[in-house]
Amino acid sequence: CGMCVQACKTENKVPDRFFRTWVERYLIAESGEESVVDSPNGAAGGFQPEVTELHITKGFFVPKMCNHCQNTPCVQVCPVGASYMTEDGLVLVDFKHCIGCGYCVQACPYGSRYIHPYTHTADKCTWCYHRISRYMLPACVQACPVKARRFGDLKDPNDEVRKIIATERVDVLQPNLLTKPKCYYLGLDKEVV
Repeated sequence: CGMCVQACKTENKVPDRFFRTWVERYLIAESGEESVVDSPNGAAGGFQPEVTELHITKGFFVPKMCNHCQNTPCVQVCPVGASYMTEDGLVLVDFKHCIGCGYCVQACPYGSRYIHPYTHTADKCTWCYHRISRYMLPACVQACPVKARRFGDLKDPNDEVRKIIATERVDVLQPNLLTKPKCYYLGLDKEVV
C-alpha cells in the first residue's frame, strides 16, 4: 500500500524522488519471458496494474531499506568517518562531517543510500533513531496496517521479533556478501535473495 514509504518521507522530511525505504514489486513471468521488478514512486502512491502482455506466474512485494549491516561496506569506505555504527548496532551518518563524496552510496550493496539534494550529504534509513531512542517504533513500522514490518530488540529473549527469527524461516538479502544484515525477511522468494 505504500503507507510505510509515505510515513518515512513525512517523518524524516525525505525530498521528492528520494527514499529511505521503498517497496519493490516482483512480477515473475513464464519461462523465457523477462520478469519485472519495479517500484514506482517507491510505492508511496501504490502500484498500478501491470500493462504489459506478460504471462505472470507469481507476484510479490518486498520492502527495502538500509539493512544496518554488521560488516558495513559503507562505513569502511567513508574517508572522513562520517558513516559509523552506534554502540547498539545501527549504521548512521554524521551530517556535520559528511563531505558528500558518495563513496558510501556506491559501496552499499542494497542501494539504500543517496546524496541529499539540499544538504549534499549522504542520507539513509536510520530506523528512525530519533524515535527508537525514545522507545517508539520507527515510522514505517508504526504506519504498516498489516504488521508486514516489525521492529524489535534481539537481545531481549521475550521480544516478538527475536522469537520470529528463532522459530520461522527467515532470510537476509544477498547473504553471500557476508555483510551480516540486521534486516530479516519472512518467506523471502528465491528470486530476491
